[in-house]
Amino acid sequence: MDFNFTPEDEAFRREFRAWLKENAPREGLPDADALAEGDDEGWNRRVQWYKKLHAGGWLGIDWPREYGGRGASILQTIVYHQELARARAPLPYLGSGLGLIGPTLMHWGNEEQKKRFIPKILSGEEIWCQGYSEPNSGSDLASLQTRAVEDGDDFVVNGQKIWTSTAHRADWIFLLVRTDPDAPKHKGISYLLVDMHSPGVTVRPLVQMTGASGFNEVFFDDVRVPKKNLVGEKNQGWQVAITTLMFERRGAGGPGTGQMRELVRLAKQLPRDGKTAWDDASVRQKIVEFYCEAEALKFTGYRQLTRRLKGLPPGPEGSMMKLVSTELNLRVAMFAMELLGPYSQLEHNAPFALDHGKWLFRMLAARGGTIAAGTNQIQHNIIGERVLGLPKG
Repeated sequence: MDFNFTPEDEAFRREFRAWLKENAPREGLPDADALAEGDDEGWNRRVQWYKKLHAGGWLGIDWPREYGGRGASILQTIVYHQELARARAPLPYLGSGLGLIGPTLMHWGNEEQKKRFIPKILSGEEIWCQGYSEPNSGSDLASLQTRAVEDGDDFVVNGQKIWTSTAHRADWIFLLVRTDPDAPKHKGISYLLVDMHSPGVTVRPLVQMTGASGFNEVFFDDVRVPKKNLVGEKNQGWQVAITTLMFERRGAGGPGTGQMRELVRLAKQLPRDGKTAWDDASVRQKIVEFYCEAEALKFTGYRQLTRRLKGLPPGPEGSMMKLVSTELNLRVAMFAMELLGPYSQLEHNAPFALDHGKWLFRMLAARGGTIAAGTNQIQHNIIGERVLGLPKG
């Protein structure tokens, strides 16, 4: 692995750092997880930050210039995220447009679809959500039952999706539907782009145990979708879906070393036997263990980057990082609960809650990370069968 940045990369860093110094939100953004956050004020602040980044030319930086991006190199994307973290500025997040459907359309969309959708994804004019999970399909995504039947120039869609992040704010959904019920389950699926404002679409927010309601049920009752909104070939949507999942797993990160520093600050606030929790050697040892694991994850990510820089296909690091990072995130949140003791019962933004109660929120939300982007059990199977060559159980 080569950890040296080129002069061009460092020039990119200086330019973005200077822009952040003038433009990064001074008040910060809510601590709550972006996917779960249901607060209108927090969402509006995210929209403002996203559009400010877009206006400054700092969105889609690794997108090709022909699609409105900066055409930045792989290393410059690393610089970009390093500088956001350094400035304590949030990642740009407005649903599943920038990270998932935008890159997927670059790979699979026709020219009409690219021209219609990609510019408004980048600008934040249209918000997207992901229509994959269903109540009865569990981890077996290909067993989905939402149907799309051809009728003239349209597909007519009936069915239900669940755990649909940001659906209550979305203008569009990229939707997996069954178009051939008699085909093998991976062969009879199509990938549609559906206007969420279409007649027959109903969204019902789901209140999580965090108190937020960012996930939703979405119902489709005779929803008409133009055939021009089919991505890829009919009945071959599984290939497109896997492309989207690869982008999703690439972005499924866990706690970084910055969160460990937050944990240190928390330990220094908590009284224990006339001192603080930080004065306890066992507490320091545990936090250092977490820190070492976060550093190991970072360098595992560098391994994946090195492969890409050499022009090699992605290795198994995506599934490895998704699995390990979400498990680490859960263990960090649970340890914070132990440190907090009685304070751990105080909810997010409750009076007298330490750190505004964000650790309780994180703990309650952390299990969701082990389910999203392919459950950790599925990642174990992928690693065992496809990387280690173990027999199927």
